[in-house]
Amino acid sequence: MNTKLDNKVVVITGSGNGIGRDMALEMAQAGARIVVNDLGTTAKGEGQSADPAQAVVEEIRKLGGEAVANTDSVAEWPSASRIVECALDHYGQVDVVVNNAGFLRDRFFFNMDIEEWRGVLDVHLNGSFYCSRAAAPHFRKQNGGSYINMTSTSGMIGNFGQANYSAAKAGILALSKSMALDMHKYNVRSNCISPFAWSRLIGSIPTDTPDQQERVERMKVMETRKIAPLARFLASDAAMDITGQIFTVRANEIFLMSQSRPLRSVHESTGWTADTIATHAMPALRKSFYPLDRTQDVFDWDPL
Repeated sequence: MNTKLDNKVVVITGSGNGIGRDMALEMAQAGARIVVNDLGTTAKGEGQSADPAQAVVEEIRKLGGEAVANTDSVAEWPSASRIVECALDHYGQVDVVVNNAGFLRDRFFFNMDIEEWRGVLDVHLNGSFYCSRAAAPHFRKQNGGSYINMTSTSGMIGNFGQANYSAAKAGILALSKSMALDMHKYNVRSNCISPFAWSRLIGSIPTDTPDQQERVERMKVMETRKIAPLARFLASDAAMDITGQIFTVRANEIFLMSQSRPLRSVHESTGWTADTIATHAMPALRKSFYPLDRTQDVFDWDPL
């Protein structure tokens, strides 16, 4: 199957470093023209610099590819719209949007302030909506396009000290599925990638306990470049019939993630009361509970 990206224009937000940079290089080598968007902030969203985006553009050009740098923020509608306009201005089209931009402001929930909450939601969730929405009219007009939305296991199973990030990434899962449903009749697809990779964002996760420290140490051997081939595939025509899915990449493994489905049901013909829920319904349902203290063990098995 053909996974070349010749004649496609790809917008990748947050592509000045890490996973985004690797996706930009991979897709450029596959023939795509790339809008390298990066605000140039720190892992906590502080400061601003055009250097990261421009450095990736230079790398792509040295490899014989085409790219342009963009430093607009995804976190506001006007500036996010300019990112898509940048693709149209330089290349006359947009075919793929990769919503990768983000930063972390980790703090345990009981200490998290409003700005830490709002800032992370703005860049991850709102940013994914704004960039996707800006591209939507063009995707509809050309009857085709691909959204690749970066989520996280933090959004699927939760994580210590990341209530803001987890909420944003869970929102992206629902956003992506809704986009897939709304855009399907226009031959536009929307999928999620949840990466396991050591990046500057992962380096800021709290490591206050031995278990957390061990988990982070294991992640250090998972390279960001391992994510790029799946992103390229999802951007290509070879993935034309794949939409509404959630994939996880961990080193050399690719997982297809389950989506919300009923696990078990109970029925009472006369209706339930609080007391009968306690005595009859909950004992039956409890058999399918996933213990909170095992939440982080979901991916704790040896790689294949």
